[in-house]
Amino acid sequence: MRNKIFLYLFLFAFLFIIYQYMNEKSIFESQETKIENLESKIQKESDSIENLWGQIRDLNYFTLQGNDNAMTYFEKMGYEADQVESMVSDQIYDYNLIKGNNPLVPFDGMNGDMKINRLKFLNHKWIQAEFTDGKYWGEMILEYSFNDKKELELKAISSLLYPN
Repeated sequence: MRNKIFLYLFLFAFLFIIYQYMNEKSIFESQETKIENLESKIQKESDSIENLWGQIRDLNYFTLQGNDNAMTYFEKMGYEADQVESMVSDQIYDYNLIKGNNPLVPFDGMNGDMKINRLKFLNHKWIQAEFTDGKYWGEMILEYSFNDKKELELKAISSLLYPN
C-alpha cells in the first residue's frame, strides 16, 4: 500500500512537472516572439529616425547655422552666427513697424501694407524672405552685409509677387 501511494505521488509529481514545463515553454516562446517583434519595431523606428536626421542635415545645408564657412566668415569679423541672425532679423522686422510698406519690399500693398513675415538665412550673404499685405504675397532674396563701420546694409536682389 505504501509503495502504491509513492507510485501515485511520483506519477502525479511527474505529470505536474511535465504540465509546468509545457506551460512555461509556451510562455517563454510567446515572450520571445514579442521581444523579436519589438526589436524589429525598434530597428524600423531607428531607421526612420536616422532617415529624418539625414533630411534635417540636407535641409540645414543651406542655412547660416548649417554652413561652417558662413559661420567662420562671421567669427573672423568678431560675430557669432546666431548673434548675426538675431541682429539682421530684428532690423528687417523693425522695418515692418514703419507706417506704410516695408521699405525692403519692392511692391506696394494692394490690400494693405506689405510686411515681411518670414526669413530664412541661406548663408552669410543672402536671406530668403516672404512678404504679404494680407491677401497678396510674394518672396524675395535679400543681400545683407556689414560695411567698414560694422553697420548692417540690406539690399533686395530679386523678388516676385504671386498671382492671386
